[in-house]
Amino acid sequence: MSDPTKQPFGTVFAPRMTVCTHTDDAWSEWKTTDVEPVSLHPGAHVLHYSSSCFEGLKAYRWSNGEVRIFRLDSHVARMQKSAALLHLPIPSPEVVKTMITSAVKENVEHIPDYPGSLYIRPTLFGTTVDIGAAAVPSTDAMFYILCSPVGDYFSGGLRPLRVLLAERARSTPEFGMVKAGANYAQALGPLLKAKAEVQADQVLFSPAGDTQETGAANFMLINSERVVTRHLDGNFLHGVTRDSLLTLAKDLGYIVEERGIPTPELIEFVKTGEAGLSGTAAVLAPIGTFIFDGTEHTVGNGDVGEHTMKLRQALVDIQAGKAEDSHGWLSAP
Repeated sequence: MSDPTKQPFGTVFAPRMTVCTHTDDAWSEWKTTDVEPVSLHPGAHVLHYSSSCFEGLKAYRWSNGEVRIFRLDSHVARMQKSAALLHLPIPSPEVVKTMITSAVKENVEHIPDYPGSLYIRPTLFGTTVDIGAAAVPSTDAMFYILCSPVGDYFSGGLRPLRVLLAERARSTPEFGMVKAGANYAQALGPLLKAKAEVQADQVLFSPAGDTQETGAANFMLINSERVVTRHLDGNFLHGVTRDSLLTLAKDLGYIVEERGIPTPELIEFVKTGEAGLSGTAAVLAPIGTFIFDGTEHTVGNGDVGEHTMKLRQALVDIQAGKAEDSHGWLSAP
């Protein structure tokens, strides 16, 4: 296997996966198998009506050789919600957890040392063969756990991002909270346009000035006193990393505010404060510049912010086993 720490994130795969299928109103016994192509009928529901969702979480190898999965229960619970909103069958939480931990065990020798990790991708999609089922959910499904050994997302060092603030929605109300491929596809057009026109790294979606999230990460404002982020609703993904960072921010003495962030407040805040994007892959990525309405707005001094780094480090130290896991977020496979 190629050294995953030297390959693009998510392009190298561990050799084993766990899988099960749902037919005739029942789930099969899950099994472990080699990673191999999945066979689908051309009329499968997922290919025509996007009946699919997934999760993304990580397992870490500590310096003493022990392996820990980060916030397994939270990711399993979120996938149950995604499946319910898509009206897809899904195995019980207990089975999902067992399949994830078994996949980690099967691939344990392929987990890189920290700051590398094993990225875990549970995937669920509809397989009912019926191209007339536009208004009917898929009753058949496949569920599998794919693993990808990955290096440090910021192997070249943290770099402040350029972010375009766009007053449009990423997804639809009440469906934005689903971790579905269709939601990511909707963000591609604006992102590619922003990259080409203003050399942006990401687009922060802010419909009618209501700041929400980027195409692949949650958003927060940070200064020496507080962390401000959008309150949860159905419009955007309820990030597990977001929740972890807010919990640690409270532990560190920051005031945490979950509320609306109007565009004028955001622009004013970043004159002296900091801003970041949170997600499983990047943890907390600093923003150095906002582009809005044709004008560039430097965030703080344009560099990686002190408080962004403090908050990020508090989380990665727990994941690496260097700090106490006082919230019970880590579990052994």
